[in-house]
Amino acid sequence: MNIQLRKKQKGSMLLEALIAILIFSMGILALMGMQATAINTVSESKYRSDAGFLANRIIGQIWADRANLASFACNPCTTTGTGNVDTRAWATEIQSGALQLPGVTDAANQPIITLGASNQVQVQLFWQAPNATAQRNHLVIAYING
Repeated sequence: MNIQLRKKQKGSMLLEALIAILIFSMGILALMGMQATAINTVSESKYRSDAGFLANRIIGQIWADRANLASFACNPCTTTGTGNVDTRAWATEIQSGALQLPGVTDAANQPIITLGASNQVQVQLFWQAPNATAQRNHLVIAYING
């Protein structure tokens, strides 16, 4: 009787091993997918923090030279366009500096500095991450007391 039972179970260990390998492979693929998502999230957060830093940096320069507040306005801010020397240097850093934002050299992604009533300054940065379809932006509004 024992021999008959063994013949019926022949190959079941191989089947169990194949199922275990399949489950393990699905787990590894899920981990790889989570890793890719984590890398994209970290890249996006780096661009956001760089944009915040760059916007606060030009606001600091505007604050330090608030007597010439009107000269900082530029729409769009380019390396050779409107604005003063500080805004052109800032635009150069955004496009080619250590904290450059991806896709900022495109015409649709140029930064903007606008001046509103009551010494309100709006700094808006745009970028488009590599392999992304959507444009991202970061807007900072500050009031410069004169």
